[in-house]
Amino acid sequence: MSDPHPAVQKDTFPFGQSVVWKPDEETVRSTNLYGFMQHHGIESFDELLERSVSDVEWFWEAVLDDLGIVFYEPYEEILNLDEGVPFARWCVGGTMNIVQNLLDKWQASETRERQALRWEAEDGRTSTLTYGELNEEVCRCANALRSLGLGRGDVIGLYMPMTPEICIAFLSIAKIGGIILPLFSGYGPSAIATRLNDAGARALFTANGFRRRGETVNMKITADEALVDVQSVEHVIVHRYVKMTEEARMTRDRDVWWHDIVTQ
Repeated sequence: MSDPHPAVQKDTFPFGQSVVWKPDEETVRSTNLYGFMQHHGIESFDELLERSVSDVEWFWEAVLDDLGIVFYEPYEEILNLDEGVPFARWCVGGTMNIVQNLLDKWQASETRERQALRWEAEDGRTSTLTYGELNEEVCRCANALRSLGLGRGDVIGLYMPMTPEICIAFLSIAKIGGIILPLFSGYGPSAIATRLNDAGARALFTANGFRRRGETVNMKITADEALVDVQSVEHVIVHRYVKMTEEARMTRDRDVWWHDIVTQ
């Protein structure tokens, strides 16, 4: 196969940016992209790019197959453009859950023991979870959401710091068929309330606080201020992430600690 990745052969990128590293031939041939091209008899990256544009249905069906994406119910049509490109419908008739592909299908394989998540805190602390460990945590969190009466179609907000728990919460919402509503950790009460109301969210994940540039940010206070103007949120799951001078105030019959409910 000739020139599998010609872009790396150039001395500069657009706008005059210099190339700081070029992969050698051995590295190029070890990539998933090269393997994909070889499997489909594609000689160059430019050829792959052209085919991906000229035959969109072939390309995405080939990608799904290459990634081993599993469907509960197979799709009848990879792409439907009957209503025009802006209203494209993908994998028509198919049903799947992304957590099945990210975690479930690996549990009976050697991948279960491989590292799935690696996290580093601001202070340098690190932790890791294997595919098996992450799956167990996600299942526990999903069971907690179900115990609160949450399920398919329910909107659940994620107002959390960048910790392993936000990944677990994200995947657990997907696992139960819920709708994930990401909320930037820097948002103020008004921005959070607006988004929760617009989505009709039934629940919210948050934390008591987090550390940013050496300072402690109290997330629960911000969440509570936002929820004053939100009537749809019935449940708030609070992760005790940092030690606070004053413990977070919990609203009875609405708030629950992560460590109390995500247990089994």
